[in-house]
Amino acid sequence: MASSTAADGDDEVVREFGPILRVYKSGRLERPLVAPPVGPGHDAATGVDSRDVHLGDYSARLYLPPPAAAAAAERLPVVVYVHGGGFVAESAASPSYHLFLNRLAAACPALCVSVDYRLAPEHPLPAGYDDCLAALRWVLSAADPWVAARGDLDRVFLAGDSAGGNICHHLAMHHHHDAPPRRRLRGAVLIHPWFWGSEAVGEEPPDPEGRARGAGLWVYACPGTTGMDDPRMNPMAPGAPPLGRMACDRVMVCAAEGDFLRWRAHAYAAAVAAAKGGAAVEVLETAGAGHVFHLFDPDGDKAKELLDRMVAFVNAAGAAAA
Repeated sequence: MASSTAADGDDEVVREFGPILRVYKSGRLERPLVAPPVGPGHDAATGVDSRDVHLGDYSARLYLPPPAAAAAAERLPVVVYVHGGGFVAESAASPSYHLFLNRLAAACPALCVSVDYRLAPEHPLPAGYDDCLAALRWVLSAADPWVAARGDLDRVFLAGDSAGGNICHHLAMHHHHDAPPRRRLRGAVLIHPWFWGSEAVGEEPPDPEGRARGAGLWVYACPGTTGMDDPRMNPMAPGAPPLGRMACDRVMVCAAEGDFLRWRAHAYAAAVAAAKGGAAVEVLETAGAGHVFHLFDPDGDKAKELLDRMVAFVNAAGAAAA
């Protein structure tokens, strides 16, 4: 049996995208970094309860903080979270995301909705974008009993990291612009968002070959793309929709000193500030840290600072809305 598998090309790697995705000639896929999923339930460390809701092509994991933490408010801000993983890996059930969402829900406190969207290449983009937009609309419909009973739909936030940060921008641009003011998003937190482009910004490598390599996974995940200046990957590209149309009041952009996306995050923040006004944008750069460090070292001081800043952002925007 082993020799037959090898003969079919099962052991021949034809595409490899770092440690995130490995593609074999047979079509078999490996996602080396992805840990076994964990189920929802009661989290003893935070007191947060979670449960999964299956919604056809996608699902969502909802997090409800303990009654004692939420007692001061009849209704809670709602944070719609989109996980990263290059559009091809991770899930709402990944241990690192489950831990982070439990802590975020307890710390705010907030009702959190972690979207489990379809992944490429099995489901090429725009499937993931479509799932997350459908999930946002589902949250705003208050079809779920937790959202209906405890969620404050005047205080809805987006948050996500890496590819999830990219998707959050997409959601803010495609949210109902003609919706009543109460349906505007109060804010969006983009953690180390994955944006790119044909022209270098800051200290990014300027050579075309290096820039093409930086977009390789994007092109693979989104075979219908026009390239690295597709507005979904480069919101600052010529001809991209104006950033002033983002349907959220405030934006927080997180960068990390050791992240190759650092300069792109700063350029994006500056472009949004120019379009929406500087007061609408908050930037957090973490020194001595790399891409999505808060997932790899969740108990470190830097991860705690990032969480604290997110909590302050949500609560400040919520207070302003009140």
